[in-house]
Amino acid sequence: MTAIIGWAHTRFGKLEGETVESLIGTVASDAIAKAKIDPADIDHVFLGTYNHGLSDQGFAAGLISMGVDALRHTPATRLENACATGSAAIHAALDKIEAKRARAVLVIGVEKMTDMATVHVGNALLKASYMAEESQIDGGFAGVFGQIAQAYFQANGDQSDALAYVAAKNHANGAQNPLAHVRKDLGFTFCNQPSEKNPLVAGPLRRTDCSLISDGAAALLIVDDELAADAGYAITFRAREQVNDVMAMSRRDKTWLEGCARAWAQAFEASGTTLDDLSFVETHDCFTIAEIMEYEAMGLAPRGKGALVAREGVTAADGKLPVNLSGGLKSKGHPIGATGVSMHVIAAMQLAGEFPGLQAKDPKLAGVFNMGGTGVTNYVSILERMA
Repeated sequence: MTAIIGWAHTRFGKLEGETVESLIGTVASDAIAKAKIDPADIDHVFLGTYNHGLSDQGFAAGLISMGVDALRHTPATRLENACATGSAAIHAALDKIEAKRARAVLVIGVEKMTDMATVHVGNALLKASYMAEESQIDGGFAGVFGQIAQAYFQANGDQSDALAYVAAKNHANGAQNPLAHVRKDLGFTFCNQPSEKNPLVAGPLRRTDCSLISDGAAALLIVDDELAADAGYAITFRAREQVNDVMAMSRRDKTWLEGCARAWAQAFEASGTTLDDLSFVETHDCFTIAEIMEYEAMGLAPRGKGALVAREGVTAADGKLPVNLSGGLKSKGHPIGATGVSMHVIAAMQLAGEFPGLQAKDPKLAGVFNMGGTGVTNYVSILERMA
């Protein structure tokens, strides 16, 4: 068994004066302090950062001991898996512990994005698409998901209002989260109507349908069962699954996230749970159309009917299955390498009753879905608190 006994999370947003190095140092130190573990007992550090030109500094794993001197001689490795980079780092830690090659592993996710011009950020992110066919799509990754939204609308009718419901929900939740990039309840009307302040960005996607360019970091301290028992409390992984799909959109149905659906199905089978057992979900709303399609992939709605879930408030804070109580990527922010770690930190804080924003009511089980690219790499975790 593996378990989380420590975590840390910076505020997301435009963090002036911070660097990749300083963000790493902050969350590493805070997670170690939360876990009450001696840094000498940490066997490995896995760092998730996307970069691809977002920072001039390469070899980010070398920065870890710059922020925490006690980790100077601890092995450290950097991982990258597009927007699921953070989850890739978590899986590496879990694999290392389950292979009995480590007992305690520190996982860090970090990204500094706002120092670059928006066009530069867009070009860096577009590298997570299939460049041979998709590099010329206007609007960068928003253009890619704009095409997905157009295909979805063609198959299922105009769902612009449902996208606005998702955006409004997540901004209302994020307004209560002190860690979020944008803490403002924008309301359904503003999100639903294109305007000078909320223009169309790509296809049917408006600015409020697109996640934010953010800075930030998050960290987890993951340990084996013996160390978890000594901690007195822990957040355990009932299941964690990864499923990949073909990269080129031309070889897939744009209206269906098959890899996501398979990852959820495998996680439910491995954990012996169903969707009805979950207390809340943190899911990857890089664009609002993604959240709608993820409702269908997780089994909350039939194919093509995800919009009904949004309209009927099923995933609202007081709904049957709250989704993105943190505000999601839409409001909390989306510093690429930090996102997957952040989602697991948020879930852990919720299960421990320590989340500083909207707290789930008596949560027992949490679901986390983190996606890389256009549904290319798909990670699902089922987490629970161990008393």
